[in-house]
Amino acid sequence: MLTIYPVQAFRDNYIWVIHNENVAAVVDPGDASPVLEYINQKYLQLTAILVTHHHSDHTGGIAQLCGEFKVPVYGPHNESIPAITNPVKEGDQVCLPELSLALTVLETPGHTAGHVVYYAENEPPILFSGDTLFACGCGRIFEGTPEQMYQSLQKLVNLPAETLVYSTHEYTLANMQFARMVEPGNLTLSALEKSAQQLRAQNQPTLPTTILKEKESNPFFRCDQPEVIQSACQYIQQEITDPVQVFAAIRKWKNG
Repeated sequence: MLTIYPVQAFRDNYIWVIHNENVAAVVDPGDASPVLEYINQKYLQLTAILVTHHHSDHTGGIAQLCGEFKVPVYGPHNESIPAITNPVKEGDQVCLPELSLALTVLETPGHTAGHVVYYAENEPPILFSGDTLFACGCGRIFEGTPEQMYQSLQKLVNLPAETLVYSTHEYTLANMQFARMVEPGNLTLSALEKSAQQLRAQNQPTLPTTILKEKESNPFFRCDQPEVIQSACQYIQQEITDPVQVFAAIRKWKNG
């Protein structure tokens, strides 16, 4: 049995620790200290580090962890992350035999130029989405284009509906507030927001989400829906129907 545990770091980061009774892998360790505290508490041996992109809140703990454990570090092949030992690109497999886990790499540029995510066809499937896909949101576009980010999200929207999505920030309630502005008539969104509010009131993570929930509530997955299109048109004071243009409009709106 695999456990996927959210180690909290900084203000709102989650460092995902994937483990069984003996060994662990970590995703996007921005800070080593809470990771070491957790794996020592559970008497785990670290066997791998997976990185989605180069931002320091996702990479800052790698050096210290590698000082404690001599492990492979997987990360995007075209980003400058000195600690990476195993550069990965679209379609590559990251095999973690100690965890009976095989992850496929998907390139999702937009937030950064070389951002990758990791997908496993487990039961249910699992996705470590970094800062590409959040619950009810998506990452800011720092190094890519709106078209790149839209196409990256399209890769993910087509994954199995039951896929569990582990993103790296607790942004859910803020994202849902914005989503209600974009699509106020979305009743599924209202129900999900109530559930998320209850979880946060108990200091519980709102993650993982699922691809199905995102298809039903995330405006960045719903750029072909009439109410989302109408809201985008109102925001930019222009008639648009192309999903990429709709995406660009609501991403600009969210930035503000």
